[in-house]
Amino acid sequence: MAKNTSSKCKQCRRAGEKLFLKGERCLGGKCSFSRRSFAPGIHGNSRRVRLSDYGLQLREKQKAKASYGILERQFRNYIDSAQKSDNTGFALLKLLESRLDNVVYRGNMADSRSQARQLVNHGHVFVNGKQLNIPSYQCKEEDVVEVKGKERKADEKESLPNWLIKDKTGVKVGTIADKSNIETNLNEQLIIEYYTR
Repeated sequence: MAKNTSSKCKQCRRAGEKLFLKGERCLGGKCSFSRRSFAPGIHGNSRRVRLSDYGLQLREKQKAKASYGILERQFRNYIDSAQKSDNTGFALLKLLESRLDNVVYRGNMADSRSQARQLVNHGHVFVNGKQLNIPSYQCKEEDVVEVKGKERKADEKESLPNWLIKDKTGVKVGTIADKSNIETNLNEQLIIEYYTR
């Protein structure tokens, strides 16, 4: 299984904003982006390059891939699936948010998406009472997602998104009605433009 092994802090610095890839560390004073909010590399602090339209689109795509922990081929498959819909941008966000590892993260059962992915890979996550170890599994409406042996941390983190409903043991997946239901800082239109150029 392939994975991105580059530094998570460098990915945030390259994107120019916090992507919260390290969970609790990103909220504290040890966050690399808080201390050095310029791009990584020897010329990161000295050069301010104005990005072209292509550069903006590429940066947005890379930010989305880093945020959700997806590599290029899988991301391209999500784009192809989303393009079959009328509203391509919303369909793409819906596909990304419906991933099992993202539901575990959004349901406050993990500090970061990478931790949620590890919980899924190690077999700690159950969907409708059935053990699943596929992080890219697309959760459907009415699915109940729970993590065995781990308490939800609803008090420590912010509240759940309105498309997730608190359940006795985990969270229940509701309807993602429109883009306002999805809490993300991605500009999906730039991503779609990148793939349709």
